[in-house]
Amino acid sequence: MAFRFVHTADIHLDSPLRSLSLRNPELAGLIGDATRQALVNIVDLCLDEQVDALVIAGDLYDGDQTSMKTARFLAAQMERLHQAGIAVFKIRGNHDALSKITQELVLPPSVKVFGERADAVDIRKDGLTIAIHGLSFSKPQAPESLLPKYKPPVADAVNIGIMHTSLAGAPGHDAYAPCNVADLHASGFAYWALGHIHQRTDHKGAATVIMPGMPQGRDINEAGEKTVGDDRSVRVEERLTSIAEFRRIGVDLSGVDEWRDAVDAIERALRADRQLTRSPHLVARLRITGATPLAWQLRRDADLLQEEASHRAEHLGRTWIEKLELAVSPPAAGGQAIADPVIELGELMRDDVIGRPGFRDDIRQMVRELLDELPPESRRFAGQDEAAFDAFVDELLREGTDDIAARMKAMEHEQS
Repeated sequence: MAFRFVHTADIHLDSPLRSLSLRNPELAGLIGDATRQALVNIVDLCLDEQVDALVIAGDLYDGDQTSMKTARFLAAQMERLHQAGIAVFKIRGNHDALSKITQELVLPPSVKVFGERADAVDIRKDGLTIAIHGLSFSKPQAPESLLPKYKPPVADAVNIGIMHTSLAGAPGHDAYAPCNVADLHASGFAYWALGHIHQRTDHKGAATVIMPGMPQGRDINEAGEKTVGDDRSVRVEERLTSIAEFRRIGVDLSGVDEWRDAVDAIERALRADRQLTRSPHLVARLRITGATPLAWQLRRDADLLQEEASHRAEHLGRTWIEKLELAVSPPAAGGQAIADPVIELGELMRDDVIGRPGFRDDIRQMVRELLDELPPESRRFAGQDEAAFDAFVDELLREGTDDIAARMKAMEHEQS
């Protein structure tokens, strides 16, 4: 009979969604406990499928958490698995290393939390031996590969390794315990249960190497069920565990010159993505593009456009607008920009004024001072490094000039 287990990672239990609560308190209320619900869904999956084990490859917690409500909730979920005879094998990732409740929480005896030294646990089922290897972060930083510290594969057993690693690096993720996928394939292990990168990836090769992705976040949200067969082969299946799926949706309004037609185009785009969404809820970030005579009106009345889009989303059911981004422009005529003094002024501001080093430096300093007034966890929208911060400032300047031009155009329209 097969040994069956669920592999997940990066649950970031009780991770705050402050940016959403600032934009839409109702939406924040809906998914405020989404990470908890994702864990409940994972436990439900284990129980429904009657698997043998749950493997958690790090970052069960979100950081320096002290809430005993979080601790009690987690203990209750682990107890559900314990009562069903399902073992849990967990390692601590970089965020877990920051959590104070990690050291204090008392979990059922069926939960194995691997320590700072590599260890392996043997499991026998119907003549099949499974060796599960794990190693936890001792500190939030792990600049070197942890792979050499793992014990050698157990002979005549199916070896499963649990590791929290950034692999060779990924956009938006700092380097943690970096290692090469080729070395994992050459390790003699049958399966590597990875964590840290929030996007699901299946690294093909001699071994089965899976990064399951974040069960609830800004990516397609999945946890995966895995099976080790009687012939020691490994079969992988995906399972959905999130309650909300975040998507970026593009809407091209090129040539659209009526407000209602623009809103209809948004609804069509939302409907198409709603049909592709497997989670109960779709949370959409709309990016409106194209050359349209409505460009100035869309920028002036962006708040109204978002309300209209939210209204259409509500009618689709379980669909939400998280943010609306405008990248529209006025149309061209005969290959030349329409002769319009307001448009020409906007181009002058964009091409000349905001490009001056002194002006840009003043804006950068102003933005930094505003960021300093925010709590650290709320500053991420402005970029995680200097290059991303500069790109954020450039976008602010571009949008600012476009908004000024739109308001001037609106005034001109109202006076005509």
